[in-house]
Amino acid sequence: MVRKTNASQNGDSGAHRTTVDSPSFADVVASGLLVDPTVIAGDPATARDITAVAVMMLPEIGPWLRPNQLLVTSTTVLARLSGTIGDFTARLGRNKIAGLVVRLDEGCELPGGIADEVAFPIVTTSDDIVAGHEFAQGLAEMAKTQVDSVLRADHLRRGLLEIVMAGGGYKALADAVAQRLGGAVLITTPDGRQTCRAGADADFCWLASTAALDSTGRVRTDALDGGLGLHRFDDEYVAIAAISANGIDHGRLVLFCPGSTLACEDLYLVEQAATVCALVVSRELAVSAVEEKHRANFVRDLLRGRGGDPEQVIVHAQMFGWNLDRNIVVVAVEPDVLDDDAPTAPARLPVIERQARAFVGAVAGRDPGAAVTALATEIVIVMGESSDTMTLVHELVAQVRGAGGGGRLPFGVGVSRAASSTVDLPALYSQARTALEVGRKITGAWAVTHFDDLGVYRLLSLVEDTDELESFARETLKDLTDETAEAQDMRRTLEVLLATNINIAETARQLHFHYNTLRYRVAKLEKMLGPFTAHPELRLDLSLALKIIAMRGINS
Repeated sequence: MVRKTNASQNGDSGAHRTTVDSPSFADVVASGLLVDPTVIAGDPATARDITAVAVMMLPEIGPWLRPNQLLVTSTTVLARLSGTIGDFTARLGRNKIAGLVVRLDEGCELPGGIADEVAFPIVTTSDDIVAGHEFAQGLAEMAKTQVDSVLRADHLRRGLLEIVMAGGGYKALADAVAQRLGGAVLITTPDGRQTCRAGADADFCWLASTAALDSTGRVRTDALDGGLGLHRFDDEYVAIAAISANGIDHGRLVLFCPGSTLACEDLYLVEQAATVCALVVSRELAVSAVEEKHRANFVRDLLRGRGGDPEQVIVHAQMFGWNLDRNIVVVAVEPDVLDDDAPTAPARLPVIERQARAFVGAVAGRDPGAAVTALATEIVIVMGESSDTMTLVHELVAQVRGAGGGGRLPFGVGVSRAASSTVDLPALYSQARTALEVGRKITGAWAVTHFDDLGVYRLLSLVEDTDELESFARETLKDLTDETAEAQDMRRTLEVLLATNINIAETARQLHFHYNTLRYRVAKLEKMLGPFTAHPELRLDLSLALKIIAMRGINS
C-alpha cells in the first residue's frame, strides 16, 4: 500500500513525501498514525482520498503544497503565519489538499476561526505523529529539508539586503541570485515582459525554446498556472515567484538551471529572493512618484497650451530626457472599458500605470527622446516623426500587447499629424484623441488609427447632436437599420455597391454573388431606399448614413 517517491519522479528533490495508493481520509485517521485524533472541522466522509502525507515546519509552506495531501503541522507553526488563518486555510483549499492535522502544543492554542468555512477536514492531535508508521516514512527528512531551506534563505536574504542597502537595483540582484543559486535569472513585469536578466546566453536560448515564453519573449504568466510555482519542461524546471510590495503585484522573479533539477526548496529560495526584490520596487516607487507628478503636470500644461515659450519648453523637456526640438507627433493610448474581474491576490497596479511602464520600455529602444506620461485615464506619448510613423506605432503596440492573453488588457490608440513646434501640441493632442475615439467606434478593441485616415468620420465626429446623426441614419436607411440578419446582409450589399461606384459585376465578385442575384438585390434596395443608382446625391446620403451607423454602433 505504501511506496516511496523520489525527486526524479515528481521534481521535488529533497522534499520526499510518503505516498500511498489513495486511501480515504477516514482510513488514514483510523490507522494509528495520529495520537488522540479529533475532527474539529469538515466532513471526513466527503474528504479527498489521500495520495501523500506531508509535514509543515515553516509558515511559508507554499512550495511544498500539492493536491490530495494530508498536511501535518502544529499550533506553534500556525502562530507564526504572516497572514490571517482564514487566508491560510483558503490557500490550502485552492491547492485542494485532502486535510490538515494540527498538533496541539503546550501553551499555544488553536488560532481563532480556523474551523470557519473550510473545504477540507481539520483534525487535532495531542502528540507527534507515530514514528515508524507506514504513512510517516520520509516525513522526518522533509522536515529537515524545510528547516535547511529556512537557513539557506536567511543567508541568501542577508546577502541580497546588503546589495539593496548599498543602492543596488534589479540588475545587481539578478546577478547575485544567479550566482548564489547557480542558474539563470529573469526579472519581468506581472504580465511577463522581461526587464532584467542574468546568466549564460545558452540558458536563455533553452528557455526561449520552451513553452515558458511566448513568441514575443514574454514569460507566460497567464498560462503557467498563474505564472507562479515550479514548472517542468521535459526534464528541466523553471521556478517563478511573485515580486509584490505593499500588496501590489509588481513582477516575477524567474530561475532556471538547465541540466540541474530544481525542487521545492529552490522555489522557496526564489520566493524569498523575490521579497528582497520588492524592496527595490518600494524604493524606486517612492522616488519616481515625485518625478512622475512633475512630468505629468508639465505634459498637462503643454496639452492645454500653457507650456510657455517653445525654447523654454524644449529646455525643460530635456531635464526629463525628452527631445521636443524636432518634428513631433502625439500618440494617445486609452484602455478599453471592461467589466471588473474578481480581485486577484496580490493586487496589481492600475492598468494605466502598467501600460505606461510597458510603453516606456517599448519606446526606449526606438525613440529614447520620446515623452511617455501616464495621465488620469490615458497615456500620452510625444515622439519624433519618422519616415513611417504608423509602422513604428504598430511595432510599439505589438510589443506592449505581446501575444495577447492575461494582463494584456485591450486599448485604443490615436495618432496625430506631425508638427514642428511645441505650440502645436494642443492641436496635435486633439487630433490624437479624435483618432482614438472615432477609430475605436469604427474598429472596436485594439484600434490603432491615424487622424488622416478618418476621412469623413472627422467631420461626423464634430457633430455634437448625436441624436440628430442617428435620426438622419435611420430616416435615410429606413428598414436597413433593423437588427435582423437580413437587414445587416442588405447593408453589406449596399456598402460594397457604393464602394465600387455601382459596378454590378465587381460587387457581385466581391460578395460572391451571381450577377443576376445581385441585380435582384439592387432592385430590392432601390424599392426600399429610392433610385440611388441614378442619383449621386442620394448615394452620398446613403454613404454618410452607413458611416454614422459604423461610428455610432447602431444595431451593430
